Amino acid sequence: MVNVLTSVKGLPVLAGCVFAAASYPTIPTDLTTPVQQRLAINGPNSVAIGWNTYQELDQPCVQYGTASDALTLQACSASSVTYATSRTYSNAVTLTGLSPATTYYYKIVSTNSSVEHFFSPRVAGDTTPFSLNAVIDMGVYGADGYTIQMDQTKRDTIPTIDPSLNHTTIYQLANTVDDYEFIMHPGDFAYADDWFYKAKNLLDGEDAFQAILEQFYSQLSPISGRKVYMASPGNHEAACQEIPYTTGLCPAGQKNFTDFMTRFGETMSTAFPSTSAVETAKVNANKAQLLANPPFWYSFEYGMVHFVMINTETDFDDAPDGQGGSAGLNSGPFGVADQQLEFLEADLASVDRTVTPWLLVGGHRPWYTTGGSGCDPCQAAFEPLLYKYGVDLAIFGHVHNSQRFQPVYDNTADPKGMNDPAAPMYIVAGGAGNIEGLSSVGSNLTYNSFAYADDFSYAKVSFLDANNLQVDFIRSATGEVLDTSVLYKSHTEQFVVQ
Repeated sequence: MVNVLTSVKGLPVLAGCVFAAASYPTIPTDLTTPVQQRLAINGPNSVAIGWNTYQELDQPCVQYGTASDALTLQACSASSVTYATSRTYSNAVTLTGLSPATTYYYKIVSTNSSVEHFFSPRVAGDTTPFSLNAVIDMGVYGADGYTIQMDQTKRDTIPTIDPSLNHTTIYQLANTVDDYEFIMHPGDFAYADDWFYKAKNLLDGEDAFQAILEQFYSQLSPISGRKVYMASPGNHEAACQEIPYTTGLCPAGQKNFTDFMTRFGETMSTAFPSTSAVETAKVNANKAQLLANPPFWYSFEYGMVHFVMINTETDFDDAPDGQGGSAGLNSGPFGVADQQLEFLEADLASVDRTVTPWLLVGGHRPWYTTGGSGCDPCQAAFEPLLYKYGVDLAIFGHVHNSQRFQPVYDNTADPKGMNDPAAPMYIVAGGAGNIEGLSSVGSNLTYNSFAYADDFSYAKVSFLDANNLQVDFIRSATGEVLDTSVLYKSHTEQFVVQ
């Protein structure tokens, strides 16, 4: 945060919208026009499609099939919801029974929509190599941006990015659309709570907050409407602004993670049923399914990977954004006492490494970082479980740069390094770009191997086989690989408990 602005950040909450200056997108003439499209893995062989409209839909529907000119299947729902202060309705439809690893074409039913496509999730146990991108702390951008100039006949159809979009990470995600299969984004979308950074918004905070959300998710939709985009919360989703102990002044729709819940709550997974032959794994997976609370904490499986998304903001002791937390945002709780940690333990215990050898965790606030203070309550709550069940890689953001650490536990580097360590490897991929800028890499830690804050960047994680995982940090503007590393894990134990 910019300290000099602290005194003015609260003014628009108290002021009327006399001089409206919010930069809202134009409302389409056809109010059923889908905008802000997004995809998510919703379960085994299942993808949820979410989108917004400027009117409530009686029955949101999606037509789909395996050929663009033969959308012979249709799925519908009754999910079209909004909240106070939002101009749009959030719609969600789930497609089930999909063939794995298959290109599907889809059209959101509207008199003003087009045929798009996505790649359906790989089934758990598929050993085909693949990559995902970790993109965290990404905010809205405006004019003076990038466009795509290349021979599109040599690749899959590339999402069309607004030429005025000044966001190098979205540009690079479009430019490399064939090189990864899905995206994980654990926290900090849009930065709507930073509306006060623009002087034109100072007397129109309520509308400015909503306008930033509409702008950002429209900018993201060419990517999130094409690639599965898995989300979990960060601190910038919590409230209308980050002044401690003032969230009570925020409008009803702009606190307690309201937009985040409305936007992603119907699309994210809970937890997958276990495909293990071991009964204990099935019992633990069923328990995790009952305790999951998407979009805050949940899990899914994809090929060789079991992936868990956690909530570092609320719902554990001394959670920074929780009731009485250090951030003073007094959000949540979103579950009963200990629900998130009980979910996490059951879920991690259910992972059969003969089915999904790789176990990853994604969350927002890191406890290992060179560029800002680590989250001590997060470390106390989560690190023992990540170590106990042999998590291979943990991905975080919050600090606005890129960092890679040697495998580490309890602030001590694993003596095996990257060659079959017991401790998790940690990375920070918070440099995707937002209005707050990049964070200094700060002082070095002995177990830090890479830190970069010269330009926007993100991480690409490639699962080469059951024993080798590669992490590349990518410079958004150029696609240059800034750092590369390979983690070897033997994965000889079917169920890890250490």
